[in-house]
Amino acid sequence: MTRIRKTVLVAMVAVVGLFVGASNYFEINKQLEIFTNIFKEINLYYVDESQPQELMETAINAMLKSLDPYTNYIRETDVEDFRIQTTGQYGGIGATIRKRDNKVMVAMPYKGFAADKAGLRAGDILLKIDEDNLVGLDTEEVSKLLKGSPGSSFILTFERDGQVKTERITREEVKVKSVPFSGMVAPNIGYIRLSSFTEHASKDIIDAFEELKKNNNVEGLILDLRNNPGGLLTEAINVSNIFIPKGQEVVSTRGKVKDWDRTYKTLNNPIDTDIPLVVLINQRSASASEIVSGTMQDLDRGVVLGQRSFGKGLVQQTRKLPYGAQMKITISKYHTPSGRLIQAINYAERRDDGSVYKIPDSLRVAFKTQGGREVFDGGGIDPDINMEVQNVPKILRELIRNDYIFDYATMFHRRVDVIDEPGVFVIDDNEYQRFLDFLQDKDISYETRTERIIDELKETARDEKYFESLEKELNKLKAGFADKKDVDLVTFKDEIRQQLEMEIVSRFFYQEGRAAQAIGYDIEIDSAVTILSDLEHYHTILSPGIEKASTE
Repeated sequence: MTRIRKTVLVAMVAVVGLFVGASNYFEINKQLEIFTNIFKEINLYYVDESQPQELMETAINAMLKSLDPYTNYIRETDVEDFRIQTTGQYGGIGATIRKRDNKVMVAMPYKGFAADKAGLRAGDILLKIDEDNLVGLDTEEVSKLLKGSPGSSFILTFERDGQVKTERITREEVKVKSVPFSGMVAPNIGYIRLSSFTEHASKDIIDAFEELKKNNNVEGLILDLRNNPGGLLTEAINVSNIFIPKGQEVVSTRGKVKDWDRTYKTLNNPIDTDIPLVVLINQRSASASEIVSGTMQDLDRGVVLGQRSFGKGLVQQTRKLPYGAQMKITISKYHTPSGRLIQAINYAERRDDGSVYKIPDSLRVAFKTQGGREVFDGGGIDPDINMEVQNVPKILRELIRNDYIFDYATMFHRRVDVIDEPGVFVIDDNEYQRFLDFLQDKDISYETRTERIIDELKETARDEKYFESLEKELNKLKAGFADKKDVDLVTFKDEIRQQLEMEIVSRFFYQEGRAAQAIGYDIEIDSAVTILSDLEHYHTILSPGIEKASTE
């Protein structure tokens, strides 16, 4: 081993030694030396030419994958994308894109940003950026080409309705809104939807809340954290601070390095500590969303409604690495004010197939809210009001998966210039019939649960030697269900119509309009309105000793 290599190993072990006991020195040194020699042997003697960077990144990512999904290596070239995730700001055109077949298309432009100003629409197929051909590239590659310094420009070549068009687009700073929609959902009840905890999340909520109060008599508020994957810990504290007093504990973090353990309290004067509050969560509400909803629950500050949250209670810290790279590493776990752990999955222990365990309900520990209500740790946040998950009909899933609803909305937008405002717009029977006509030559194929059961019954009949006598009847039964696919377009008309209306509204009123239209179909928002409209019931839910309610 060369002197330089020995020096590097000694330095690495010395750094690690700051955080581990002396008993691990030998083992760490041993494994580092083995790895270094393997790396050297591959690069010197492997039959084909090796790529050191690719080899090392493969090794790093495999090592980190064995820990948890949130401990990641961030290459220098990906640092900017990581910054965008945490700030919500970037230099680009302001549009979401996605791949269809071998091409990338615009899924939705953001209102008022460069793509919108240039006249790009949902469904436009991106062909070239200046002289760079985009056909065959994936969305990540195209996204990197679209992004750049604000003020820089390029010629975009795209296709719409079979016609090739070009537009010069000037990149600008894009700030993705953390509050895509806020408004009144009942005469005295406000609604704010938070999509992510970026660095301006609390300010965006405060601005939306103040705007609602300026123009309305707001006597109750719904904070929607459904499908919110989380984000910055500081913003989870600041969002909680809007509704609870200064100096109140929101979350504590505990990990292996005890000097890093922290208790985080609110630092500012609140905006409103009295307004009745309902927080909406679901299985995709994670991390910072669980801190806010868990804090509101632990302090009996608001009613939590929906489904049990995701259960991500792991804290990541970004560490700088040589040559501009970074590492996002899990250093501790979140605990709510009552002391309960949010984390639901044990990544330290895995099954033989590599899958991980969720903490079983039997091992979850009970804690008490400030008012004495019983809550449990280790499984995310259990809502005070449990709502059934609304199943999406298979016919609707198929229509969405094949972009039939997306394409029809695109066609509608090119045919119709003006529609009613979100929340008022409806598709009448004539328009729905147009949609059915549009589907006439489209392939709609899926297996219903009933068909699957019939196939299982066939297999069972074969095993038990009844198949020959039952074959005719079973085949006839399955054929009958196959013919019912067209009937499903009528049976689930309401669900399909609602999805169509949201997609069409998004063409005219962007993501804000889509959110506003969706509220009219949302039974969980309806339930929240019902709770906030009956303050006696609201306070009963938050009273000690009351069992959790359930809404079908």
